[in-house]
Amino acid sequence: MIEAEPPFGAESEVIASSAGGAADGDEWHTVARGRLALASRIRLLCLVAVPAVIAGFTGGSVRLGFAAAAAGLLVLAWFPLGRSARTWRFRERGEDLLIDHGLLVRKQVVVPYGRMQFVDIVAGPVERVLGICTLRLHTASAASDARIPGLEPRLAEQLRDRLAALGEARMAGL
Repeated sequence: MIEAEPPFGAESEVIASSAGGAADGDEWHTVARGRLALASRIRLLCLVAVPAVIAGFTGGSVRLGFAAAAAGLLVLAWFPLGRSARTWRFRERGEDLLIDHGLLVRKQVVVPYGRMQFVDIVAGPVERVLGICTLRLHTASAASDARIPGLEPRLAEQLRDRLAALGEARMAGL
């Protein structure tokens, strides 16, 4: 049996499961919620900048339309982006990894360790500046949306190594 180190250190927040006590595998781990929300909002500002720049080059009612579109997009998406970032959490269980997220529609993804083909870490320019990254889990399924955004790089590397070791151990048993 593979003895794994604890999932994360003191920097990560652990939420006890709704079933009661925090027994092994019964705890949810969260991501860097504030930095993930900030990254989402920075991307939104970049998206809103395009219609705002176009509005600056046009005149009359077209300018007003682009400016209204930019302002509307900013107002409608600002708060949901922050709240959505707070919904990301994951739990390592005995045979699989459970990822849970979603604001209006909750989505749970279960990735069996034996089905993982490879695990990688991705960080765009905004994420690198904020000190976070996304852990992506690749399986044989093309429709798999197994990712955990908002992880600190050191913690993402620890999780990647642990998941890769668990995946190799489960694949060896097949």
